[in-house]
Amino acid sequence: MYFKKAILLILFAALCFGAQAQRSRSHNTKKSSYTRDRYNYNAARVKGAKAKVACPIFEDSKYPYHGLGIKLGDPFALTYKFYPNKNFSLAIDAGKPASGLYNHYYRQQFGSYYTQLDTLAEGASITYLTHKVKSDFILEAKLLYHFDAKIISPGLQFYVGAGWEWKNTQLRYDYVYESGGLPGPNDQNNLGNFSTSRFTQGPQAVIGIEYSYFQLPISAFMELEYFTDVELDPGWSRVEGGVGLRYIF
Repeated sequence: MYFKKAILLILFAALCFGAQAQRSRSHNTKKSSYTRDRYNYNAARVKGAKAKVACPIFEDSKYPYHGLGIKLGDPFALTYKFYPNKNFSLAIDAGKPASGLYNHYYRQQFGSYYTQLDTLAEGASITYLTHKVKSDFILEAKLLYHFDAKIISPGLQFYVGAGWEWKNTQLRYDYVYESGGLPGPNDQNNLGNFSTSRFTQGPQAVIGIEYSYFQLPISAFMELEYFTDVELDPGWSRVEGGVGLRYIF
């Protein structure tokens, strides 16, 4: 009697253990599927509308695309990008240059604005004191060619291109006027200032990377630009660029 009861208890315990193990396997299978989906292990097989969410720019059948966002750096700008196909794009940035990066250059340019002042008296001189950027606006238009770099990482692209930059800056210079003679009663008026407008333009060379393998239709990018002035200070060059995000639609 006791032997039969022991056998029944053992069988019952075995059945309970088996059922619990089966539930655990089912739970782990669901979790593994979620994990694979969460981290895009099977993303390469996703097609259609789901692919558009996972990697919107690289769904060949969905071109053209538009991108609208913000760029941080030089310049700080609103950025728009048009993707007519998977190889070419047109980017337009409009905003404000990082004026602080140009302080040394603007100071050097002070001497080129003497013509805006009255003719100096004999022996007189003007010494730079400081300057202030009153307004600063920049516009860039770039044609870009993209290279698919999914062999490195899904959703990654490199791009190169060329463009044109326009920049308009309003400056105020403060200076000290020295007459070159003996100090007089009006020396307190030797401080002066003048305002000037700088308009520059020129070609750009561009290189960058773009990444868009997110669960949201967002593209992240980083780029460098090489600008050469052909308008106000021909031959003057500068490296620009920045990072940013665009919403893709």
